[in-house]
Amino acid sequence: MATPRSDIPLSPLRTIAVVGLGTMGTGIAEVLTRNGRRVTGIDISEAAATRAVTTLRAATARAVRRGRLTGRERETALARFRTSTELGAAADADLVIEVAPESYEIKQQIFRALDGIVRPDAILATGTNALSVTRLAADSARPERVLGLHFFNPAPAMKLVEVVSSVLTAPAAVAAVTRLALDLGKEPVAVGDRPGFVADGLLFGYLNQAAAMYESGYASREDIDAAMRLGCGLPMGPLALLDLIGVDTARTVLEAMYAASHDRLHAPAPVLKQLSEAGLTGRKSGRGFYTYEAPGSPAAVRDTLTPEGTAAQAPAHPVRPVGVAGSGTMACGIAEVFARAGHEVVLAARTEEKAAAAKARIGASLARSADRGRTTAEAAGRALDRIRPTGSYDDLADVGLALEAIAEDLDAKRQLFTTLDKVCGPGAVLATTTSSLPVIVCARATSRPQNVIGMHFFNPAPAMKLVEVVRTVLTSDEAHRTVRELCAAIGKHPVDCGDRAGFIVNALLFPYLNNAVKMVQEHYASPDDIDAAMRLGGGYPMGPFELLDVVGLDVSLAIERALHHEFRDPGLAPAPLLEHLVAAGCLGRKTGRGFREYAKR
Repeated sequence: MATPRSDIPLSPLRTIAVVGLGTMGTGIAEVLTRNGRRVTGIDISEAAATRAVTTLRAATARAVRRGRLTGRERETALARFRTSTELGAAADADLVIEVAPESYEIKQQIFRALDGIVRPDAILATGTNALSVTRLAADSARPERVLGLHFFNPAPAMKLVEVVSSVLTAPAAVAAVTRLALDLGKEPVAVGDRPGFVADGLLFGYLNQAAAMYESGYASREDIDAAMRLGCGLPMGPLALLDLIGVDTARTVLEAMYAASHDRLHAPAPVLKQLSEAGLTGRKSGRGFYTYEAPGSPAAVRDTLTPEGTAAQAPAHPVRPVGVAGSGTMACGIAEVFARAGHEVVLAARTEEKAAAAKARIGASLARSADRGRTTAEAAGRALDRIRPTGSYDDLADVGLALEAIAEDLDAKRQLFTTLDKVCGPGAVLATTTSSLPVIVCARATSRPQNVIGMHFFNPAPAMKLVEVVRTVLTSDEAHRTVRELCAAIGKHPVDCGDRAGFIVNALLFPYLNNAVKMVQEHYASPDDIDAAMRLGGGYPMGPFELLDVVGLDVSLAIERALHHEFRDPGLAPAPLLEHLVAAGCLGRKTGRGFREYAKR
């Protein structure tokens, strides 16, 4: 094995060659030229080189119109960019960034040719997001100067840059490109060489599971995407994102990840192969999981899989009043939602004191909304007046919907449903807000399983738009229709799913969180770097460790265990580090310590 050298000078990297002028290469060239670098764009296709010039001119013209560049700055930036169809044009470059197609053969051919062209002190960077940097470096005459420099698409807008070292990379080369990334206004994250690195390593496993979920017929593409947008605050749903990335690209990344990890979560879902081989690669071809107006268009259009909103459905019956059983955060939030939508609400707790305290918390929440201008004081007062607290479940006798929102304890829920079955009228729908337990067990505790359904609200219920509507094999069409109409009436977005662990959101979210924990457990990256990578590279509102500490590590462990028990996939086994932290009482913000420490309240 070659010994890494440390004699590569820390240079400002003023002259840079970009090899490959597709979307990513052109975007990187734009970032570099706008930040004072002289750039040579190289592509074997004269047409690609011409398109890059046209794209760069258009992008900088938009920047001038938006006041981000002056006309003189634009002309200066454009003057720094030239193109060539010959690798020899990289001879004077301080840094070469290769952004060719994801193929070892192509990339190795480029790196071998560059060995005979560039200066001895030039740094060679690959933009791969799936292939081994170490393997590419090992084939180079000077592996110590080879590293990964992974920008995210669109490169001008995305802040994250993963700086990837192999065991052969010289520290000075890493330092030089890290300095460059900072000069470009990017956020560099140092990572080791493994398929997908940090951001794509976590993202593509999640996307793959979403594709498999769709392929199994568990949920529609629209419901999967809406669930992850509304339930997790993501900018795009996973299937729409696969179409944007390219189904074929995603398949290539996953195959590389699976070859290295042999984790079944990374084994590409068969639907990805089927779509790729049919040429249905997403937006760029005009059709993937969705159909688009034209190749390259972002506008999805109706197709044969688009849900019909006017289809004949079972009649729903009116639901007034609504009963909520429970007195915790979720019960209070759900009661507030229904009351603000005009429903009379019976809030039933185990004691009168608990019920009164719950109503007081709802009053405080409504007052905060009024103070923030989200409602008026009069409307808040009317909503609060619609809530009747009680310490007896007998007071739920006349409700049209009885919604259970107690602790995630299956025995307690089963007992409560037995009680609701005896108390509530024969036409009432009985619903559970469980996020991880089987709805069918609640249904079988009653004499009317056809009227039992899951309504999984998300916390905080007044703010979150999503409700997962969970049908069991016994749920009637009428009960299902009633709940969907009710969700729409209270301003929520219902998505349909079957009665299995995790439903849609948790089944996709928690394996992603668990894989992030495994990265830390394996000392691959720090929680801070992983959080930064997912916020900046994936568009997530919170990094995985921020989210784990908010949700609670004990809650996260319970959900991960439920997923592992249901699907029996070794890749879903909870990370030992997660189990150790929970055993130590480090549960996140609520205990003052989880993956980070927090000030005591």
